[in-house]
Amino acid sequence: MLPHWDDLRLFLAVARAETLSAAAKDVRKDAATLGRRVARLEQDLDVVLFRKSPQGYALTDVGAQLLERAEAAEAAMRAATEGISGAGHAKAETGLTGQVRIGAPDGCANYVLPQVCAALGQTHPALDIQIIALPRVFNLSRREADLAIGVSAPTAGQLTVQRITQYRLHLAASDTYLASAPSLKTMADLHAHRIVGYIPDMIFDRELDYLADAGVARVALASNSVAVQLNLLRRSAGIGVVHDFALPFAPGLRRVLQTEMSLSRSFFLIRHQSDTRDRRLNQFAELLVQGVRAEITKLEGIIN
Repeated sequence: MLPHWDDLRLFLAVARAETLSAAAKDVRKDAATLGRRVARLEQDLDVVLFRKSPQGYALTDVGAQLLERAEAAEAAMRAATEGISGAGHAKAETGLTGQVRIGAPDGCANYVLPQVCAALGQTHPALDIQIIALPRVFNLSRREADLAIGVSAPTAGQLTVQRITQYRLHLAASDTYLASAPSLKTMADLHAHRIVGYIPDMIFDRELDYLADAGVARVALASNSVAVQLNLLRRSAGIGVVHDFALPFAPGLRRVLQTEMSLSRSFFLIRHQSDTRDRRLNQFAELLVQGVRAEITKLEGIIN
């Protein structure tokens, strides 16, 4: 028996939330009803979709196969609905509507995306854009976001990855700090300075472990947030690695040891594979990539 779309919708909610209680909030049903619907779907298909435990609902191999197909159906449903809605309201071909949620590391979310998304919102006034700034990898399969920006390209999962642009980072400190701090002429001199950086055991991506290659063993003032680190540096707390694109927002900071330590990283646009058939998201992704590239080029040019 082929499942109805509503059954697939509820299955998707449980698969993404991994617990009945969390999924029930998403679909606005009580957990008991949701559990019965999942059991009925398994009975109708004569398969086991989830391994149930006190910790939650984990997909079986068969469940993972159904998830892929259900997400494809979801994308097709979204695209079909969008097409009908666009025709019914005679919207312009380039006019984006609805909601798009972007997940991004907080450096990009704080210093690049606000300008890019503000411009997109002005061009597409019927578009609602949400920016989630979190220092971790986003799970697109659970629909935490429609698309994500990452600092490395994932190699697992049903994902598509596009390199957006390269960006640069340097050590930086405030003029006030440097005026009274010990001499700073070589990398070896860093050991005499207070270091600002990430909390070592909360670095969620190897690409963010900037100080490891510099031989820095101790981070005196640490945060999992780029914005907090930048504000610590502005308060003359020490020396730390800063995105070049963030420096225009931090007057009083200047780069140090530029020849000795100059880092380059990349941003990647990460999307769920099933969303590549969604014309609206494709258009938004293209505009986002163009905007991020242009904004980083502009911001890095200010300090050169």
